[in-house]
Amino acid sequence: MKFFQKMERRFGRYAIRNLMYYIMLLYAAGLVLQIVMPGIYWNWLCLNARAILHGQIWRIVTFLIYPPMSMSSAGAAPVSMLSDLLFNGIALSLYYSLGTTLERTWGAFKFNVYFFMGVIGHVLAALIAYLFFGHMLLLTTTYLNLSLFFAFAAMYPDLQFLLFMVIPVKAKVLAIFDGIFFVYGFIVGNAAERCAIALSLLNFLIFFLMTRNLNRYSPKEIKRKREFRTQTKIIPQNGTRHRCAVCGRTEKDGENLEFRYCSKCAGGLEYCQDHLYTHQHVTGAPQGPVQ
Repeated sequence: MKFFQKMERRFGRYAIRNLMYYIMLLYAAGLVLQIVMPGIYWNWLCLNARAILHGQIWRIVTFLIYPPMSMSSAGAAPVSMLSDLLFNGIALSLYYSLGTTLERTWGAFKFNVYFFMGVIGHVLAALIAYLFFGHMLLLTTTYLNLSLFFAFAAMYPDLQFLLFMVIPVKAKVLAIFDGIFFVYGFIVGNAAERCAIALSLLNFLIFFLMTRNLNRYSPKEIKRKREFRTQTKIIPQNGTRHRCAVCGRTEKDGENLEFRYCSKCAGGLEYCQDHLYTHQHVTGAPQGPVQ
């Protein structure tokens, strides 16, 4: 995760705070459009690779207004429309909760990166399926929303959801069933569908299968750090609590720096995450930081 830490220090101030609030506004606009003008999304706003390549580049963004659950077609019974609105309201509330929880856990920058990587994956999947396999895949936000759920289940695997408002099911169990569904679709699907599944979930694969030090984002680790901060004494003004015995860096040199004591070094020396496993153990009197 060092790459993401460097990117956050450099571009973190540009992150969109409360991103899920704006995504929910897009979904709400999509609901209104499906009720008032049901065909406008598929004709002008969906992720259509052919239309994008012919200049309709706004589709790269406007496909995001598709709500979590599709509405009934025009002319449907009022009861059916009301039930669709109810279930969409529940889905919007659920995904808003998932997204805001992930943003509080990771921070705004990493959540922005995760979400927009999913958006880019969708666009690439649609373009590659059309250009290389000749298939027109009209991808919606379904995979994008599921990638949020997969991330949430990875962070909070034991949190329970009420299935059908009655049956308690842990997040990891629901994620496993969703994963089986995607694996099955990947196996039986054609090349274009496999490409779509892989690229649309690329954000999850990168964050949770191709990075390291993810334990720092686990709820237990966050709780441990919070308790540690409350139990330590107040630092004098302009003082520091941690200092690496090799490079001399302190917590003031980066908010994401981690410091640990080495049990094999004499004098209780402390090291940053870059030197904790690479330093030479000190057996005598502790020495000052290397300049």
